[in-house]
Amino acid sequence: MILRGTVVTRDGLIADGVVSVSGEFIDWVGPTAAFPGGGADGAGANPAVPPPSDSVLVPGMVDVHCHGGGGYGFPDSPADGARYAARHHLRRGTTTLLASLVSASPERLLERIAMLSPLVDDGTVAGLHLEGPFLATECCGAQDPRFIIDGDPELLARLLAAGGGRIRSMTVAPETPHFAELAMALTAAGAVVSVGHTAGDFDTVTAGIAGAGGPVSITHLFNGMKPMHHRDPGAVAASLAAASRGAAVAELIGDGVHLAAGTVALVLAAAGADHTAFVSDAMQAAGMPDGQYRLGPLDVTVGGGVARLTTEDGSPGAIAGGTSSVLDVFARAVRLSGASLVEAARAGATTPARLLGLTDRGALAAGLRADVLELDPDLTLRQVIRGGTPVE
Repeated sequence: MILRGTVVTRDGLIADGVVSVSGEFIDWVGPTAAFPGGGADGAGANPAVPPPSDSVLVPGMVDVHCHGGGGYGFPDSPADGARYAARHHLRRGTTTLLASLVSASPERLLERIAMLSPLVDDGTVAGLHLEGPFLATECCGAQDPRFIIDGDPELLARLLAAGGGRIRSMTVAPETPHFAELAMALTAAGAVVSVGHTAGDFDTVTAGIAGAGGPVSITHLFNGMKPMHHRDPGAVAASLAAASRGAAVAELIGDGVHLAAGTVALVLAAAGADHTAFVSDAMQAAGMPDGQYRLGPLDVTVGGGVARLTTEDGSPGAIAGGTSSVLDVFARAVRLSGASLVEAARAGATTPARLLGLTDRGALAAGLRADVLELDPDLTLRQVIRGGTPVE
C-alpha cells in the first residue's frame, strides 16, 4: 500500500510525500521524488505510486483517557458494547485507546477489570485506565462521591493483581493518604501515575509529581482541580510548571467545552507538544444524539453535544466527560489554537504513545506500526488504517 499527500512527520512536513506500507508496518517515508521508481511527479517507473493528492497524512491518534462512545461505556457496558465503543473511536481516527473506568466499589472495579481484560489481550484496547477511587471529593467532578475513598495500598495491590499488567494508568489525588506508596506500586507495575481530581495546593502537587518515580501525566489539566489564582496557584500551576520542565505530560480535553481554544494555545506554548497529550475523556454519548446516558453509576444528560450530570431540578450539572474524539481535538487545535500540524500530531499521537511506552507507534516513520490517517485538506477524515489494514 502506498499513500501520497502532505506527510506530517515528527520533525516537519513533506509537501508531496509517500508513506509506503508493507504488511503491518511502514517501510518507507519521504518525498515522492525520492521514492524508488516514483519520479519527480509520481509518474515514474513504479506504477503503484498514486497520482498527486491533496490528502494530509498523519499518525493514528492515541487516546489515554476514554470512557466510551457510540452508545456504550467501558465502566458499565457488557463486553460486546465495550468492543463497539472502541470500534467507534477507531473509525474516528483513534488507533490506540485506553479503556477508562470511574470510581466504583472495589467489587465493581474488579468485575470491570476482569470483563475488559480480554479486550486488552486481543488488542482491541491497549490497556486500562482507572480514574479513581483515590481522589479528592472536593474536586470529584462527574465521579460519584459515594465511591471516593482514601488511598488504600492493599486495595491497589488487589486491582493491580487482577489487571495482570493490563492497568496502564491510574488517576490519583496527590493529597490522598499513602500517595507515595501508591505511586511506587503503580510505577513498579508499569502504570503511569496520573495526578488529578485534586484539591491539593502547589507544594503538595509538585511534591507528588516529583516523587512518583516514573512516567507522570496530569489528568485533564484544569478540569477536576481548583482554578488558578495568582496568590493560590494550586494544582493548575504546579501541573503546568511540571509539564513545562518535562516532568509530566499534561492531558488536554481541547473540545471547546472543557477548555477554550486559547487555553490549549497557552499550554502548547508553555509545555510544548512533547509534554502535552490530547485526550477525548469521551463517554458513551460520543457520536450519539442528545439525550439521556450513563457514566458509571451516574445519570448524564447530553444537550447540544455537551454531557452534564443530570440534576433533580434540571439545572446544569457538572461536565460529565466528552462527546468528541482525539482527532476532533487535533483538528480544533490547528484551526483555533494556532497549533501546527506537526505540533498537533505530536500531542495527538507521538507524546501519548511515548507516555505509555509504546515505541512501535505514534508517528509516521519506517519500522513503526502502520497506523495512518488520511485527511482532507480541512482535516476531516477520509480513511483510517490500523496496522496496515484499512478500517471499514
